[in-house]
Amino acid sequence: MEEIDPHKYDAWNSLALNLALACWAIGILVVLGYIVKLNSTGGSKNKYDFINRHEIRVLWIATIILVVGGCFFGNANVVELTTLWVFVRVFTTTMLGILVAMVLQNLLKFYYPFFIERRLKVLRYKPRISPKSGKPMKLLSEEEEDAHLDEGMIAEENVYSVDYDVWLDEETGYKQIEKYAGHLHAIQCPECNYQTFKVNREEIIRQPTATEEGELMKHYVCSYCGYKARKTVSLKASVKLEESSTTATA
Repeated sequence: MEEIDPHKYDAWNSLALNLALACWAIGILVVLGYIVKLNSTGGSKNKYDFINRHEIRVLWIATIILVVGGCFFGNANVVELTTLWVFVRVFTTTMLGILVAMVLQNLLKFYYPFFIERRLKVLRYKPRISPKSGKPMKLLSEEEEDAHLDEGMIAEENVYSVDYDVWLDEETGYKQIEKYAGHLHAIQCPECNYQTFKVNREEIIRQPTATEEGELMKHYVCSYCGYKARKTVSLKASVKLEESSTTATA
């Protein structure tokens, strides 16, 4: 069986080691760059949006780069190889790399969201400081905040497509309205306990009127185990602003 030129091994080992170190350096720089960008992002809401949009994707990119570096490192100690072993080593390295990447992907997809949700919750409910008085503002309750939302915002909340938080500076009257996705975040699945239970679709069973609440059916599906469930929620009575204004004037 034909032997590969042994004089090429040292050159390849050196190249493979350098490529491994380069990949690891790039992967670490990707994570560090993300951390720097996150820490330089001002405001709890902006940090919330930045984490929600980018963190898992950035960590996945860094993971792939680090795994590729590991594959090069695993092949940086070649002593002697036949043609057959070249293919065996390439195949083995590729399979191990894919296996490690899949394990890490599952960790990011099914376990890491628990950690992210806790951080997002802290950021969402962290007291906001009023730029007018410099004092902490009050987070209004669902009932209190409706007076500060327009009809469109209230309609969005009624069908759970969007959730609004209203922070009020009671001393100066300054208010800050923040918009959050109402049902896009996955919650813990009651069947498999992963953070993969998400609203698949919604349907209005009974439209709300000016005096009576309506009903909304939410259909949940787990993206991991496929578990499905339905939940009925109430829709607030759709009292119009002009009616409220007329009543207040009277």
